[in-house]
Amino acid sequence: MAEAAAGGSRFKANYAVERKIEPFYKGGKVQLDQTGQHLFCVCGTRVNILDVASGAVLRSLEQEDQEDITAFDLSPDDEVLVTASRALLLAQWAWREGSVIRLWKAIHTAPVATMAFDPTSTLLATGGCDGAVRVWDIMRHYGTHHFRGSPGVVHLVAFHPDPARLLLFSSAADATIRMWSLQERSCLAMLTAHYSAVTSLTFSADGHTMLSSGRDKICIVWDLQSCQATKTVPVFESVEAAVTLPEEPAPELGVKSTGLHFLTAGDQGMLRVWEAASGQCVYTQPQLPGPGRELTHCALARAAGLLLSVTADHNLLLYEACSLQLQKQFAGYSEEVLDVRFLGPEDSHVVVASNSPCLKVFELQTSACQILHGHTDIVLALDVFRKGWLFASCAKDQSIRIWRMNKAGKVACVAQGSGHTHGVGTICCSRLKETFLVTGSQDCTVKLWPLPEALLSKSTVPDGGPVLLQAQATQRCHEKDINSVAVAPNDKLLATGSQDRTAKLWALPQCQLLGVFLGHRRGLWCVQFSPMDQVLATASADGTVKLWALQDFSCLKTFEGHDASVLKVAFVSRGTQLLSSGSDGLLKLWTIKNNECVRTLDAHEDKVWGLHCSRLDDHALTGASDSCVILWKDVTEVEQAEEQAKREEQVVKQQELDNLLQEKRYLRALGLAISLDRPHTVLTVIQAIRRDPEACEKLEATVFQLRRDQKEALLRFCVTWNTNSRHCHEAQAVLGVLLRHEALLPYTERHFQRLSRTLQAATFLDFLWHNMKLPTLPAAPPVPPSTL
Repeated sequence: MAEAAAGGSRFKANYAVERKIEPFYKGGKVQLDQTGQHLFCVCGTRVNILDVASGAVLRSLEQEDQEDITAFDLSPDDEVLVTASRALLLAQWAWREGSVIRLWKAIHTAPVATMAFDPTSTLLATGGCDGAVRVWDIMRHYGTHHFRGSPGVVHLVAFHPDPARLLLFSSAADATIRMWSLQERSCLAMLTAHYSAVTSLTFSADGHTMLSSGRDKICIVWDLQSCQATKTVPVFESVEAAVTLPEEPAPELGVKSTGLHFLTAGDQGMLRVWEAASGQCVYTQPQLPGPGRELTHCALARAAGLLLSVTADHNLLLYEACSLQLQKQFAGYSEEVLDVRFLGPEDSHVVVASNSPCLKVFELQTSACQILHGHTDIVLALDVFRKGWLFASCAKDQSIRIWRMNKAGKVACVAQGSGHTHGVGTICCSRLKETFLVTGSQDCTVKLWPLPEALLSKSTVPDGGPVLLQAQATQRCHEKDINSVAVAPNDKLLATGSQDRTAKLWALPQCQLLGVFLGHRRGLWCVQFSPMDQVLATASADGTVKLWALQDFSCLKTFEGHDASVLKVAFVSRGTQLLSSGSDGLLKLWTIKNNECVRTLDAHEDKVWGLHCSRLDDHALTGASDSCVILWKDVTEVEQAEEQAKREEQVVKQQELDNLLQEKRYLRALGLAISLDRPHTVLTVIQAIRRDPEACEKLEATVFQLRRDQKEALLRFCVTWNTNSRHCHEAQAVLGVLLRHEALLPYTERHFQRLSRTLQAATFLDFLWHNMKLPTLPAAPPVPPSTL
């Protein structure tokens, strides 16, 4: 037991980034390949390719110009990916290898806004912000058509599914759909019925019917033979995408006949299925609570039987097409991460609270994501109970929720409570047993919430939905916002930290004030109890971390080093060290005994709001305003082992060096001494060579056989030796050899070559001069005196 305690309290020296959960989608187009195995999406200057099964980013493709990607499309045969950048360049990719096959100018005078392949994967149409539509032959590498006449941005292009008809459709700012004939190189028809931007074009299986959707809250069915609208379906929401469904019965979606049915995605955040003939909605997806649910994109991978939808807060949802059963969830962009926690008895999952009402749970091993809905405003803080299955969240919507993760990794809300009159900014769970939690709010009060017995006895979600929590005690604690609450390891004490620059200690469960910690110059962001000692740590906006004694409320230590507010603090190494994170984007590791900052870790680019340490104390988790979540690994033992191995290797090499000198094998000895990077050892070898009767020849022969990098290292050593009168003779001897072989001879040869060329040129000029026959100039006539 003593050994375990000693092992656990060993000081940490360094952390290294083991894993990063970064944004991979920030809005725009998303596309599935035909197999449904790969997902393509835009993230700034890159197109990211995700493995659908694991959720991991397989490749990140970026054009040479490093400009934002404005459009992309994957060919129907899944072989060719084309991207367009703001620099007006088009790139054709072999996306599986991540290499560019071809790069060419788009010829558009403004960025490309949209692009689409034809069914044969040989033609590519691009629509530009300049109002032009261009068609490219991808196989033969040339432009085939240039269609003008669209006003404003061409934001939509689509080929007819029958390649024999050679028809191209486009829509621009005037909400008109133009039908272009590639054969006749002209506009065949202008379809006008929409009053707002057309958002998608999709076709029936036989190619005789086209469906268009718009932000004017209608979908229109077009007969392509007569170019007339045959049906206008009011869908009562601004539609961002519509897809035609396979013409076969799908009872789970209300599709009972084989007629044309289509699915819409729009600002109401629900997928809905419509029958084109009657204009009736036959299926509506259940709506989930909270803002940010508006759907911005929808795509169908027919061969794979999958449907992909995208929400306004950049979540990607993958459904089974025939039943709309949710298969996968991906969190594309977390915006500002406000809090993070490890989940599970073995810290197998992490939960992330970002600038959103949704929580995101990631499985660390597979990158699988689950998006949790419940809160109706931004979730501000998280905490997890001792066993790791239950965790709690609090939000701006003035409520708290308790969630349970089952052994399969699925999370559900099991309890909720409300009672605060302002946003709930901090939450802390009981430490000894799963019996209560404490919340702190902007209403300056703290509430104690006991956990109902029903919640603890059941391992599943209660039948009647989440259990309602009731506050047992409410206490007004501070004069300003309460930013942090912490429960002591014995569940008998509570610490609160506030914007009023004080921390306070309270007795639980009655919330009686025991004392006040005074000393910070600005508001407090975090309070934390030591797991071993009767000590409280506080982190403040004044850039310091302070340690306080619980006995007399005196300040024991102050840690200064952050250049801005310290937002979070945590005890590690069994209470002997601290980890702190700040609004300067830095993570700092402190040793309490000597106030020393052991390491500064710089991987975030903005405020680090979230910090949590694993149960085994071998990992740390951070989340920041740069929308990144980083898993850190304690690499102290690894680095110490590497250092020990290096020392042992040095000892072996030193012994080998002594043996080589004894055997007078100077070349090997000198090379080995240089590789050890020991100037004094190299000097010893040089002195040994110079003591040899044939010193001059031996030194020259040895130095001459060294590699170029070894000679450079030897020259650096000579600079140091030459400043000391005791070693200057060795330095001069080595310099002499190096100058003769490395400096003087090459330059001398170059000078001789230049002189030879100059001599040849001079000889040639002399030859020309002597062989030129200049005509004699006529004598000038005498000037008459009268002109003078």
